[in-house]
Amino acid sequence: MSWGLLAVAGVVVACGGLLQGLIGFGLALIAVPLLALLDPALVPAPVLVIACAHAIMSLAREFGHVDWRGVGWAMLGRLPGTVVGIWIVDSLDPRSFGIVVGAAVLACVLLSITSWRPQPTPPSLVTAGVASGSFGTATSVGGPMVALLYQNQAGPQVRATLAAFFVLGSGASLIGLGVTGNVTAHQLWSGVLLIPFLIAGFLLSGPLRKKFDAKGVRTPTLVVAGASAVVLIVRSLLS
Repeated sequence: MSWGLLAVAGVVVACGGLLQGLIGFGLALIAVPLLALLDPALVPAPVLVIACAHAIMSLAREFGHVDWRGVGWAMLGRLPGTVVGIWIVDSLDPRSFGIVVGAAVLACVLLSITSWRPQPTPPSLVTAGVASGSFGTATSVGGPMVALLYQNQAGPQVRATLAAFFVLGSGASLIGLGVTGNVTAHQLWSGVLLIPFLIAGFLLSGPLRKKFDAKGVRTPTLVVAGASAVVLIVRSLLS
């Protein structure tokens, strides 16, 4: 990565880290379409690396609030979903992959603005886990599927539970992609280089968690994510 690309990608990752530190998800929603526009090689493996790093920090910060029962049911679906995600990565050419990444982000944006209020029951958690495993492995965007189920829970429980799920889920996706030859040392190193920017965003979220109204970032986040996804899809179609 050139210094210029690293700086721009770092700012994107820092913003995503701040957002996810506040509301429990959103790192990939912001980072994936923008990073894919900067350099398609930054998706999915590098984003999975930084997502896993962020989840570890979040889990350490609010470990006592994890709904481990919910994590278990979601992981039951995440593992077979990971296999589907690996198949997607293996099957698509770069142009088609860009379209799938953009479409996945748009689908998550639509899920985020829906008035539908599902509950974290075992069947819904397993279903969300399958979807999260598929899209999370293929495109690094897997959080909104599970976050939707916890949207009416207390903030600490949402953040902690999603963090635990992301640690296990992102780790499983990285291992699966690595075993099937879909991760290179260069991609892993790119993810590692972005971690300092991620830490900066995460640390900034600490003092803001209890003061900042997370709803205030919802609309601009969805606008940026949706617009980036549309640009990515159009660029992929024209390439």
